Amino acid sequence: MKKKNITAIVKELNVRMKKEPITLRYIHILVSVVFFSSTASLLFLVSLNFNQQFQTSLFLVKDFSSNPLTSLPPPHSSGNDVADEELMWRVAMASGGVVMNKTNPKVAFMFLTRWNLPLSPLWEMFFKGNEGFYSIYVHSSPEFTEEPLESSVFYKKRIPSKTCIPLFNFTTVYTYLMRATSSFLGSFDDPRPIGRGRYNPRMFPHLSLSDWRKGNQWFEISRKVAAEIVSDHRYYAVFKEHCRPPCYMDEHYLPTLVNKICPEMNSNRTVTWVDWSRGGSHPARFMKEDIRVGFLDWIRFGSNCSYDGEVTNVCFLFARKFHVSTLEPLMQIAPYLYGI
Repeated sequence: MKKKNITAIVKELNVRMKKEPITLRYIHILVSVVFFSSTASLLFLVSLNFNQQFQTSLFLVKDFSSNPLTSLPPPHSSGNDVADEELMWRVAMASGGVVMNKTNPKVAFMFLTRWNLPLSPLWEMFFKGNEGFYSIYVHSSPEFTEEPLESSVFYKKRIPSKTCIPLFNFTTVYTYLMRATSSFLGSFDDPRPIGRGRYNPRMFPHLSLSDWRKGNQWFEISRKVAAEIVSDHRYYAVFKEHCRPPCYMDEHYLPTLVNKICPEMNSNRTVTWVDWSRGGSHPARFMKEDIRVGFLDWIRFGSNCSYDGEVTNVCFLFARKFHVSTLEPLMQIAPYLYGI
């Protein structure tokens, strides 16, 4: 039987979500997928030296297990002061010992932020009613210790160590990610000085200029790709020694590594939309006056890309950067976006 076009599925899900009770929504979720776990990648991401400030980034991983990291005894460190090497050790241990829960697959959401989550009410609406189908991790600056209310989905979700928004309802995002056979991590050859120009010849022979790739810091990866990443010692050591400004690990390490060791597992695109058309080193930031249904629908359906061998105009599940002033109009538009 020919597989339905993902565009039609997305539109159908948005219509049906409005009509069906929560217990029936997951009938539409296709569960014949390869099973994954988030924990193999989440703490690995913490160990990277991210340089973005005053913004929130989102990482997604298909997650089919509970978090085994809490039961792992730390070999040396205690509290939140955990060294990179220890984080890698914990992740390696977790990725090898996870027992997969195939009856209740989850998507893990990791938020990288300096402080709190300015648009958290919108995310609360996104997650509402979907308990048991997601895991949440928040990686904030170590000096930020405030906790949200106990009723919040972000309560007690921090892990040791301008915000993104969801474009579709939870079920649509869940289905899109679970059906995918490849990860969504941008990895491209940039011939400009801010691309190839950041390559350090001292990385040779481990990495040549032809291996060098660039990408964004927001992505979705499968457990299999995550396991490949946390198993890497060779290339991580090369980056740690030779990637110094103007080389930034968060823009080059993962795209280069995945291109080098498992390119066939990656779609070479991201599912998070950003606007680079204004130039500069950071994408455009949108304000309250920019929020319109037409604008958001253009982001949601205005592109073409490949999804598991088919052409679709649903290429992005999330978008950024949105100023905190956009929360009010976004909350007003949310019932339309999420089919509530």
